[in-house]
Amino acid sequence: MTTVVRNARVWTADPSRPWAEAFVIDSGRITAIGSDSAISSAFTGSTTIDAGGQLVIPGIIDSHNHIRLGSGDGAVQLAGAKSLAQIRHRIAEWLDENPDSQWVYGEGFDYAALPDGRRPRASDLEGACGGRPAMLLDYSVHAAWFNREALAALGVGSATTHVPYGEFEHDPDTGELTGYLNDYATYGLSRAGLSALEQLVPVFSKQAQYARVRAGLHMAAGFGITTIVEPQNSLDDLVLFQQARDQGELRSRVIAALFHPVGTTDAELDEFAASIAKHRDDHFRVGPIKLYIDDIIEPHTAAMFEPYANKPDTNGRTYYDQDTFDSIIARLDARGMQCFVHATGDRGNHMVLNAFEHARKVNGTRDSRHQIVHVESLQPTDIPRFAELGVVACMQPRHCGPEIIEDWRANVGPQRWRYAWPMRSLMNAAAPMAFSSDWNVAEMDPMVGLYSAATRASLDGTQSWVPEETIPVEAALRAYTTGGAWANFCDSDRGSLTQGRLADFVILSNDIFSTEPAALLETRAELTVVGGEIVHAI
Repeated sequence: MTTVVRNARVWTADPSRPWAEAFVIDSGRITAIGSDSAISSAFTGSTTIDAGGQLVIPGIIDSHNHIRLGSGDGAVQLAGAKSLAQIRHRIAEWLDENPDSQWVYGEGFDYAALPDGRRPRASDLEGACGGRPAMLLDYSVHAAWFNREALAALGVGSATTHVPYGEFEHDPDTGELTGYLNDYATYGLSRAGLSALEQLVPVFSKQAQYARVRAGLHMAAGFGITTIVEPQNSLDDLVLFQQARDQGELRSRVIAALFHPVGTTDAELDEFAASIAKHRDDHFRVGPIKLYIDDIIEPHTAAMFEPYANKPDTNGRTYYDQDTFDSIIARLDARGMQCFVHATGDRGNHMVLNAFEHARKVNGTRDSRHQIVHVESLQPTDIPRFAELGVVACMQPRHCGPEIIEDWRANVGPQRWRYAWPMRSLMNAAAPMAFSSDWNVAEMDPMVGLYSAATRASLDGTQSWVPEETIPVEAALRAYTTGGAWANFCDSDRGSLTQGRLADFVILSNDIFSTEPAALLETRAELTVVGGEIVHAI
């Protein structure tokens, strides 16, 4: 069936034809594009989508979106709670609405809510959870907070440090567990970590996980996201996406990265290669390999060159030394695998760039499109290396919102703020860039990301931080379209509205090129189309 999209202001993202007024879709692809008069006269009698003069853009590519992690009614939502009392109050409200819950499971707590910004303790939740075990994730999903009942249910005690889902902290005076767990993202989201939690915490059952995937896919389509890069999966997780596909719920296209935790073996890499070969179509593809070099800045565990401003006894840590990491990256690169590496600290980013440079030296230069994910803190001398090495800076603009990074800024100290999330510096240095939400760490809505990139301001507009690193809306949108397509090896059929490419596009409620930045936050996807099929409509 032929469909004509007409009466539109089409931003194509194609430099050979930046703007158009209409295009034709046949068999899921764009077969013609041009002026409204030419297209309408040539394709009379076709099914028509009248855009009403509104802006049409290519479908958004969210290059780092944890679609499996959820965020919804099944969890206490703690984002925005400013004190321990508010956290306890939200738990009480959630329990009133969920009286039959076996566990209290929460998401998004901020360290600023704890007294003096300290780490949380099991005792802070005493009497707050109605005798139920509780597991609360911080806003970065890199740490977890358990109450006394949960520690008992998990079967851990003073002799416990490492478990499959993270590293427990101990009270330095008593030796007892504090209830705080580090490294949840690097262990808890691994195959072994999720397998252990699935046996203990109801929210990790496959049924509950699938419900979150399904809800997340609906949410993504509603935001105009037509391709999702799910950045951290074990082989066991892929069945969730296959189930969504079988049930007609895979509305957006999905690219799933496989997680390479510390200790991954050659035999497991062979399993990865088999899965990559099996899932290779344009709606569901398995391919990249996700690794970590460091953790995050908020608990002082990201790797920095100089000590933390407010904790001078540490400059963080890495999961590998340089030689070991060089060897791992070179081995993956030699197998033709694309690497996504989490790095937040300036030393962590430097080490990853070193490893990619080493891989080039030992394997030769190839079209690898390796990515560093987050790129929160850089030394100025590392900025040009992204372009020199062809390394993608996969960034999340919302992460630098000034109202959500108070601890980040205090930990790093003002002397290192200038090159925090250095989007303009990287753009000016011709670094390949891909933008993303990192949902559910931050809002999934790409309009929030565009606003943050263009303003580096709080959502209420009252404060801006390091405005020298803002970038124009159009440049940010390219990082969500053509940049994301190139970064994820789908630039031959996605990222722009070009003849022959997939008909993935969005009709927006506002013309984001001619409004004030604040209007971005009011802009909605009125229609989302994937492969010529409507997956969301207002």
